[in-house]
Amino acid sequence: MNRNVETFIGCDSAYEDAGIVLFGAPFDSTTSFRPGARFGSAAIRHESFGLETYSPYQDRDLADISVFDCGDLELCFGSAEAALKDIEEKAGEILQDGKMPFLVGGEHLVTLGAVRAVIEKYPDLHIIHFDAHADLRDDYLGAKLSHACVIRRCQELTGDGRIHQFCIRSGEKAEFEFAKAHTDMHKFSFEGLEDLTEKLAREQVPVYLTVDLDCLDPALFCGTGTPEAGGVSFTELLNAILTVSKLNIVGADVNELAPMLDASGASTAAACKIVREMLLALYQ
Repeated sequence: MNRNVETFIGCDSAYEDAGIVLFGAPFDSTTSFRPGARFGSAAIRHESFGLETYSPYQDRDLADISVFDCGDLELCFGSAEAALKDIEEKAGEILQDGKMPFLVGGEHLVTLGAVRAVIEKYPDLHIIHFDAHADLRDDYLGAKLSHACVIRRCQELTGDGRIHQFCIRSGEKAEFEFAKAHTDMHKFSFEGLEDLTEKLAREQVPVYLTVDLDCLDPALFCGTGTPEAGGVSFTELLNAILTVSKLNIVGADVNELAPMLDASGASTAAACKIVREMLLALYQ
């Protein structure tokens, strides 16, 4: 793989040396409200140079770890399945080379492509899901491939009890009923995350972490397609990421920044900082 011309700050290691490979999935063709997430990965990469590589939260520096940024995929906007296939192939290539895929979206549907690749290598995979929305619809306006259905499609791959959802505060009644029977849902906050982390650490299972940035309160993160009042703070999200970083994380993603929906740039700045902290926390 060739390094992208413009990389996320500090992520310019050689592919051969990298423990984590960052790649973008600029796709938002199933967005159900306000579009624009397809521009999220490029904005995060470009605006990351407003950050330092050093994290005072973790006393770690991106300059001291090896992350490779291969840029954005060129995805078919007219076919969700074609886009997912390309994401799956890229994630699979990264996994085959013994590295962790770190996906930056894009809308949340892009997670399904990465999860398809990861679960092929790790069939006992658990998924930890931070989001405002349950994303458990069986279909959205007849489409089964939608960002409103992504966790339902993932559940069909993992089976019951292996998807752990936090901060959920929006969805149809049927989604919450489905969650009671099939997923481990924690509404409104990160309550229960520490206990879950201890349990999964004892079991030594592989874990995929997916972060939909609309779990953040729109008062501080309004640059997203489906903002939901009542979200968590930046510090709460950061602490949750640091908590789960103790686990055997084998893949991760950050998604649903729509940068033009926040003209101030504050949402993009927050997204950049979350990506930096995740890269540092998950790097082994």
